[in-house]
Amino acid sequence: MGMAAESQFHVLAVDDSLIDRKLIERLLKNSSFQVTTVDSGSKALEFLGLLEDDQSNRNQLSVSPNNNNQVVEVNLIITDYCMPGMTGYDLLKKIKESSSLRDIPVVIMSSENVPSRINRCLDEGAEEFFLKPVRVSDVNKLKPHIMKTKSKDHQKPENEEKQEEEEAAPKTKEVQSPQQQQQQSSNNNKRKTMEEGLSPDRTRPRYNGLTVVSN
Repeated sequence: MGMAAESQFHVLAVDDSLIDRKLIERLLKNSSFQVTTVDSGSKALEFLGLLEDDQSNRNQLSVSPNNNNQVVEVNLIITDYCMPGMTGYDLLKKIKESSSLRDIPVVIMSSENVPSRINRCLDEGAEEFFLKPVRVSDVNKLKPHIMKTKSKDHQKPENEEKQEEEEAAPKTKEVQSPQQQQQQSSNNNKRKTMEEGLSPDRTRPRYNGLTVVSN
């Protein structure tokens, strides 16, 4: 029952090394993840529904028609850092720049322990940076990131509804009907009249709490 529940989480693994791809695929499947593997960053973008045409639209990233109807949802992406063409860091940036994919957790892997590289990836939005070879203890860190993202997705509609209600509320208060405006004007006139014509009680001098009445 528990394994069936966890199998709903789908991980896209990206690595140009066949050996490393097989290793990460086995680790993920042993942890009950559904796995798709590709050997380059460009193929990962294609699978995710992002197509980049360097010749005609160099700076434009378009969404393929079948992206919205994608059968398999990707819950997490784990990618190697050093790959020919598009590096793992480049892939990370593309994903975080996409409005439809930026919430997918991204984890970077590398066989080189370079602090500046690690910090750059984490600053760009990577959830984790694993040193190869990836171990079972590393894979166990993936699920919390997926659960955190899913929790945010559930909270979004509620927060959006509350925000819309809060934005609409002040507008209804500001708009007044002609009757309300007339009534408010009448109340202001009454208040002004009362202030100008003071009541007799207020004109009577008071001494030690006793009212002096003149004959």
